Amino acid sequence: MPRLSDISAVIFDMDGLVLDTETTYFVAWQQAASAMGYVLSDSFCLSLSGLHYKDIEPKLMAWFGADFDLQEFNQLSGIFWRKHVNTYGINIKQGFTQWLEFIVQQQMPYCLATNSRAINAYECLELAGIKDLFSIIITRDDVQHGKPAPDIFLKAAELLQVSINQCLVLEDSHAGIVAASRAGAFSVFVPSTEPIDPLTVDLCDVMMVDLAHALINLESLILRRL
Repeated sequence: MPRLSDISAVIFDMDGLVLDTETTYFVAWQQAASAMGYVLSDSFCLSLSGLHYKDIEPKLMAWFGADFDLQEFNQLSGIFWRKHVNTYGINIKQGFTQWLEFIVQQQMPYCLATNSRAINAYECLELAGIKDLFSIIITRDDVQHGKPAPDIFLKAAELLQVSINQCLVLEDSHAGIVAASRAGAFSVFVPSTEPIDPLTVDLCDVMMVDLAHALINLESLILRRL
């Protein structure tokens, strides 16, 4: 079992943790569904949080039915998403800047590990203005299996050259926490959506209301190790 006192590196999730991207996806999906004559509920969108699109597609088909034109939906979603982010941008989540300042000051290695494809991840980071903050970025394209499989976090630890049980993973989704738990990392759950799944709370090592509170509460314990 990993211990916080042994932490030597930090792994950030992207969607919903570093960047407020999930709300932009939900807007685009709902607008695309509406344009096609369908309704996509808020609760269903929330149930897709943290999943890779390969895992989302069958859920969409189950929701809408076998006659649903997934190709048209994907095209419309892309159009609506780009229109939305070009108008409103992508916000950085509260507390991320403080986390980055802290770990850079402490000279701790860190990286980004996301279930998004590389092309999407880099575009989102560019739109948010933080693409150059991560020298190591692991995406769904870099591994055989996405979250909730542990592959992405194991690959992250490999590139950080730190044992996975010495890595602190910051995650906002159930799929991410399952992946971190399976990998053997110390996981901090910072939920970005409600309702909160009790299973996620049981699986994580620590739950915090946001990144800022996570840093305030964990900083002294991390410094003890350093």
